[in-house]
Amino acid sequence: MSSYDQAQSRSGTPTTEFALTIYSSAEPGGIAPEQLTDASTIPGYALVSDTRDIELSTGRAELRFSDVAQQMDPTTVAFTSLTDPTGTRVLEQNYQFDLVSQQKLLQRYIGEQIRVTQAIGNERVNHSGTLLSATDGLLLQTSDGVLALNSYQNVAFASVPGGLITKPTLVWLLDTQKGGTHRARVAYQTRGMTWWSDYNIVLASDEANPTLQLSAWVSLVNQSGASYPQSKIKLVAGTVNRAPVAQPQAAYMKSEVRAMSVQEDSFQEASLFEYHLYTLGRRSDLPDNSTKQLELFPTKVGIPARRELIFTAENVNRTMFYGGANVDQGLANQSKGKVSAYLSFDNKAALGLGVPLPKGRIRVSQAGPDGALEFIGEDLIEHTPKNERIQVKLGDAFDVVGDRNQTAFELDSTGKMLSESFEISVRNRKATAVKVNVREYLYRWSGWEITQASAKHVKQDAQTIDFPIEIAADSEQKISYTVRYKW
Repeated sequence: MSSYDQAQSRSGTPTTEFALTIYSSAEPGGIAPEQLTDASTIPGYALVSDTRDIELSTGRAELRFSDVAQQMDPTTVAFTSLTDPTGTRVLEQNYQFDLVSQQKLLQRYIGEQIRVTQAIGNERVNHSGTLLSATDGLLLQTSDGVLALNSYQNVAFASVPGGLITKPTLVWLLDTQKGGTHRARVAYQTRGMTWWSDYNIVLASDEANPTLQLSAWVSLVNQSGASYPQSKIKLVAGTVNRAPVAQPQAAYMKSEVRAMSVQEDSFQEASLFEYHLYTLGRRSDLPDNSTKQLELFPTKVGIPARRELIFTAENVNRTMFYGGANVDQGLANQSKGKVSAYLSFDNKAALGLGVPLPKGRIRVSQAGPDGALEFIGEDLIEHTPKNERIQVKLGDAFDVVGDRNQTAFELDSTGKMLSESFEISVRNRKATAVKVNVREYLYRWSGWEITQASAKHVKQDAQTIDFPIEIAADSEQKISYTVRYKW
């Protein structure tokens, strides 16, 4: 049996190719800066594919493969000879991660000769002797006796003892039928890598027919303990289930690629099982201990948008019943309200977009009176497929306010019926008219009907209605309605 070492350099030459498929469990905008330095807390992982030429001899031999990620999961490692896959077998696999350190060297050198430099005032004194102990300082057996050193400057060792390595290393016992140069692929999963999306919107100043331009970026974090020069980079958007031990090799599932852009520098989007796969159209470096930003797709311009003001009572939840109707008369019977400002647009190709958008933070700016861009709000979006509407909350309106008050309440416990009336007042203190959606959540029970209303309403879902109103400049408008619940 022979033994040899292989692949000690990540030179990025054409004979070595890296591919990364990065999975993220990061919440949009939820990664704190301090997390980026601790690989164990980074919410994500990657599937690494390392393809290179190696030399194999016929028969059984040990292959040492270094420069793998320190955060790798050794149970996910797969070695394949692309040259002779059926004639090359892996009989044993070991992952060696006992990396060299000063304390480990000291422990290995107990009973051996070392040289220690000690600072005494402004002088440096060298001591040579046999190391007796490396606990709570050093004990040296010198020609003058036993010397105890509680503090010291440097320690010189003759060499690195066997068993200690400078890089994490995979060691295989291979049985090879065909010797010579093989094209081999090593794949494994590693912690310490993640990605997330950021979107920037510039809103046009035209209030009558607003449009926006949308740019999208992805941030990649690599704290895996390895660098990946000139890598093919893929990103998976969606929630991929991970078993406690065996991990899914999702990146090898069949995918149907659809170009998001004709530009090779951008990402291409593809269907991957129930997820979306984004593949960068060029190779890129991803060094260890780094954060990189890449354009997700070219900036989209001229997307039609809608500005919305929505009034909601402050202490009203969508659902306030569980297991039975809520008949508490004092529940949300009086409330101030907020008028929130929203920006919405449709993710449709006919309107200039129409691409699946990974979850992320979306920031909105608009030109001010002097023409300079000003930040006007931000929100988080979840994974959004094409042809869906995106709604971004920008903040609360300053000059539009309101309140909501209960005006009648009647409960018939025998007949299992409840009737409740409200008056809602919305005041516009702007110098121009505004349109407001007064949003009401029918929270007492699932069975309801509106029996009286002073304005038309639009049903949004099973428990939400909107009253669209227009309020003149510096004016007030009131809405009254009655709802009847039956159970």
